[in-house]
Amino acid sequence: MLLVIECILVVIAVCLAIAFPRLGDRGFSFFERHFARLASRRLLSVVAVGLSAVVLRVALLPVLGIPEPAGHDEFSYLLAADTFAHRRLANPTHPMGTHFETFHVNQEPTYVSMYFPAQGLVLALGKVIFGHPIWGVWLSTALMCAAICWMLQGWVAPHWALLGGLLAVVRLGTFSYWMNSYWGGSVAALGGALVLGALPRIKQSQRLNDVLLMGLGFALLANSRPYEGLFLSIPVVVALLFWVFNKDRAELRERFVRVFVPLTVLFLITIALMGYYFWRTTGDPLRTPYSINSATYRPVGVFPWEKVNSEISYHHKAMHDYYTGWVMDQYRFSRTHPLILLVLKAFMTWDFFLGPALTIPFLAACFVLPYGTSFRDFSPGTQFLLLVFGAVMIGVALPSCLEPHYLAPSTCVFYGLLLVAMRCVWGWRPQDRPVGVALVRAVLCVALVTLILPALVPSLQVRNTIPELMTWCSPGSEHTFRKGILDSLFTAPGQHLVIVRYTPDHDARNDWVFNDADIDHSKVVWARDMADKNQELIHYFSARTVWIVEPDKLPPALSPYPIPGNAATQTSKPVAQPENASVLAPLEADGGHR
Repeated sequence: MLLVIECILVVIAVCLAIAFPRLGDRGFSFFERHFARLASRRLLSVVAVGLSAVVLRVALLPVLGIPEPAGHDEFSYLLAADTFAHRRLANPTHPMGTHFETFHVNQEPTYVSMYFPAQGLVLALGKVIFGHPIWGVWLSTALMCAAICWMLQGWVAPHWALLGGLLAVVRLGTFSYWMNSYWGGSVAALGGALVLGALPRIKQSQRLNDVLLMGLGFALLANSRPYEGLFLSIPVVVALLFWVFNKDRAELRERFVRVFVPLTVLFLITIALMGYYFWRTTGDPLRTPYSINSATYRPVGVFPWEKVNSEISYHHKAMHDYYTGWVMDQYRFSRTHPLILLVLKAFMTWDFFLGPALTIPFLAACFVLPYGTSFRDFSPGTQFLLLVFGAVMIGVALPSCLEPHYLAPSTCVFYGLLLVAMRCVWGWRPQDRPVGVALVRAVLCVALVTLILPALVPSLQVRNTIPELMTWCSPGSEHTFRKGILDSLFTAPGQHLVIVRYTPDHDARNDWVFNDADIDHSKVVWARDMADKNQELIHYFSARTVWIVEPDKLPPALSPYPIPGNAATQTSKPVAQPENASVLAPLEADGGHR
């Protein structure tokens, strides 16, 4: 619905800008003067952008609240966060591990998340310092917005950079699932912004702090989204090497010592730390938890040309149905309809990063640029951003699936090109009428109105279950019923074991079996129903109250497990269900390529 409203607002705004380009000129000019004054103070601008993201999200607490995890990925990242918060890199394999098998989590050789550690470390930071992992999400997103502003200062004028940072706050730091779930996106986007922001500064002054920031950016990309980050990093590394070695011997020596050597040292440190993490989690410094999980559960790779592995076996029907159903369907679709898949990927990218409002500058630029404009006519900076954008697009076009956070490393590139288009349109004055100025102002007005609307009318927020329709205003799904049951058990005395029983037609994308890092000492333990084998688990947790939950009932039913002496049959405390709850199955675009 909000997308339709945004389209209507865009049409109205464009018509007004063209018909009455001087409408509100005095008020806009007053604001723009003060805006430019703030933008001239570069450090203050960066700090202001970061703080505004946190303040705005906290102000939206009455509307958005604290998000609850729903998707497989979120629970996996939260497991990583809990593991790190316990000052461990990995957890020992549980003797009852088969009962706890779940998506995107390894049970052997260690009990860990399959994902790279950056997102988990950020969530752990929020949990340890502020008491809740969501603070890690909020702070990483605020740093991302600030870093985008800082990056843009190296490529465009300060007032355009500040505008880009604030647009990132509006579009990514409020109602997007990057700010309202635990899936990630902001950490990789922060890494990309640091890398691309440091590049022009290194070329200009070769300061050590810029080199360190670039090294940190590379490390974040390698430990969050290494595949997509690689496609962003390659053009940067090539440009940097060409700049280092394209000088006389004296300058070559200076650049080599001040830039190449520190970056090489940082690279080696990053590789060493990653190798140590892999060794602690997999027993092999060259093998990732992701590769073990894929070899254990995925019948197909992430690319459509990979072969099917028909030798994988599963202990649980839910996991069998997910990997041989949903994952295989995506694999087959990518092989039989590659062009349709590319169209869907392009639409998803546009829908999340631009939408109707931010498309205006690009469409207007097509009219502003002279006929016959070629790639060579753009400035070197714009050419490079286009090359990076093209490289990343090639990278994401290859796998069988795509979601918005896959493109996170190139977020700053989207905003860089957006501002280039805005700058181009700004000077457009057909018949000496400031139509270009009015169009840019129209974009900002629509962006501001569409920020206010979902805050005033929460029903406009679309908690999408279709990844291809994830917009900037899609906070994500929530496990409403699971949370209600979990909250009730937390208030009940003693410790609890909840055995999850699904119906034969259960949608495996809506899973309930996820546990903390320290299973034995958890207040509530979730396990899969394994029929006769349940007895060994119940015997292991003999001191716990045992429940059975059936998520596929509406509402999901929690009842005492039928065994003699079970304390659940004697408890007088009812397990409450949330009011006005709805079951939202968190659909995912793939089986784990995240």
